[in-house]
Amino acid sequence: VQLQASGGGLVQAGGSLRLSCVASGRTFSTYAMGWFRQAPGKEREFVSTISASGGSTYYADSVKGRFTISRDNAKNTVYLQMNSLKPEDTAVYYCAASQRTSMATMGARYDYWGQGTQVTVSS
Repeated sequence: VQLQASGGGLVQAGGSLRLSCVASGRTFSTYAMGWFRQAPGKEREFVSTISASGGSTYYADSVKGRFTISRDNAKNTVYLQMNSLKPEDTAVYYCAASQRTSMATMGARYDYWGQGTQVTVSS
């Protein structure tokens, strides 16, 4: 499985961005998906996850109420809608796929990773 993330960019605080992650292969609908981020000088952190069916989602407390994860299995794509962005959301955002169908918050549970897309929020 190859993952291609896109949609990052520079936005002012309070603005919005939508990240997309397209997966290759025919088994996308069997993978749970996740978004992680890594800011300069910091460790990678969990952002959000969605089950294979899309019926369950989970968010880090820092983004709850502002970010929304969704997926379109017909398009092999997972999205991260980011609203009310803050400067502390600045990071490289990575999508990841887990061969398990259930959600996961730990990076070690994921088998495939995208290349990352930069999100920069100015104050």
